[in-house]
Amino acid sequence: MKEDYDIFGDIMVFDTTYRTNKYNLICAPFVGVNHHWKNVMFGCAFLADEKVESFQWLFEVFKKSMAGKCPVSLFTDQDQAISNAIEKVFPETRHRLCLWHLYQNAVSRFAKLKSENSFKDAFKKCLSGCVDETEFESCWRSMISEYKLENHPWFNRLYGLKEKWCTGLSKDFFSAGILSSQRSESTNHAIGFSAKKNTSLTEFYGIFKETLKHWRSKEQKDEFQCSRSMPESALPLTGILKHASEVYTLTIFRYFEAEFFKSISSSSIIVLLEDRMMVYDVSSYDNAGLSHRVIFDCFSNLITCSCKKFEECGFLCYHCLRVLHINSIFTIPEYYIKKRWTKFAKSEIWDKFSSTTGRLEKVDDCFLWRHEMTRKFYNLVLQCQENEEAWMIVEEGYNRDSQAVNTLITTLTSTEQSDTSIYLNSSHIVQDPTRSVTKGRSQRIKGHFQKNKKKKTVASNSITAKEFGSKTPNIRLL
Repeated sequence: MKEDYDIFGDIMVFDTTYRTNKYNLICAPFVGVNHHWKNVMFGCAFLADEKVESFQWLFEVFKKSMAGKCPVSLFTDQDQAISNAIEKVFPETRHRLCLWHLYQNAVSRFAKLKSENSFKDAFKKCLSGCVDETEFESCWRSMISEYKLENHPWFNRLYGLKEKWCTGLSKDFFSAGILSSQRSESTNHAIGFSAKKNTSLTEFYGIFKETLKHWRSKEQKDEFQCSRSMPESALPLTGILKHASEVYTLTIFRYFEAEFFKSISSSSIIVLLEDRMMVYDVSSYDNAGLSHRVIFDCFSNLITCSCKKFEECGFLCYHCLRVLHINSIFTIPEYYIKKRWTKFAKSEIWDKFSSTTGRLEKVDDCFLWRHEMTRKFYNLVLQCQENEEAWMIVEEGYNRDSQAVNTLITTLTSTEQSDTSIYLNSSHIVQDPTRSVTKGRSQRIKGHFQKNKKKKTVASNSITAKEFGSKTPNIRLL
């Protein structure tokens, strides 16, 4: 879990909606997203209450166990105690609220608005449909005035927390495109799927371990598929699309491929051309009225877009891909390849594991042999300790064996040195010996079975040879 957190700990979801029924304890898992867009577990805790002190203690312990590393974005539900604890323990972390919980609260709290589909659409627009702060403010004011919510305390309090839930105001922080804590909810569902009302903590721990085992098995399967197969695409895998298929995992490649398809069906207009800087306005044919400003440095291949998809999700948007394609850039610039999304996200762990495994195998073999020989010689010494003649036999044997071992080691060392010097000083090239035709080699009389076998082989292949103009080998069933 610590190794996974070192790689994928920039995004974390913390949810406390699941409880063990027998003891009414709060299960609080720390969940992340790996490079295959699957759940990965960083840790799990049980809490007896939901006070600020409890959450603060839990976050401090988690932070200490992860060597002080803090996530970039932390998703939770709308709980004031959790929010206060995050501000104290993770002051530089971007706290994000669960959009799913906010939407359910808004719909369930106001019975008269449940049947208003226009209200649901307007609220969804404010949550995740706005591009920037200007559009959000316009949509929010329109919704509040239309449904007479100016003096409602819940909506006023929600507006004060707009930086924590509005996607249009949080594009400068990496969030992997997660808009809610539904990943944590799916985690709770997976853990509590087989739990019952009388499930104890030990039984729950077994369920928890089986869930992790299943998750890691799926990750190994995904790793194998990425290493052994290439993704299929409706377009030829050439240029920047081919580079993406070689770098990204299969799941992330699908997201990149969708952006690439959008770039094909988009239009671009160059606005400014000054020295090395190019400024474009890129828009899709579906929504020609909405365009995004793209700034491209043709010398360093640095590119930025007003939609800020790379800053938010970790891969380029279709606006940037359109401009790169226009300027004949056929590979993704290295700066815009986020390692956490690539096939080699865990390369450091693989190298560490391979080097450690080989070293441990050698050390383990030596340790076992030393342990076995120490036990044998110790038992021999115990048998001889009360007999002086036995002492002499053991001492003579020790002197004889130690002298033989020293002679052997000296001989092996000198042999290795001489072989190395001969190899280094040698300049001869060893070639194959010349072939010689022995007397009577071609005059050997063949046997009866060998003659018949040759005739049968020619007869069986004659039809095939005439039809295709070449011989084919006999078909043999293995």
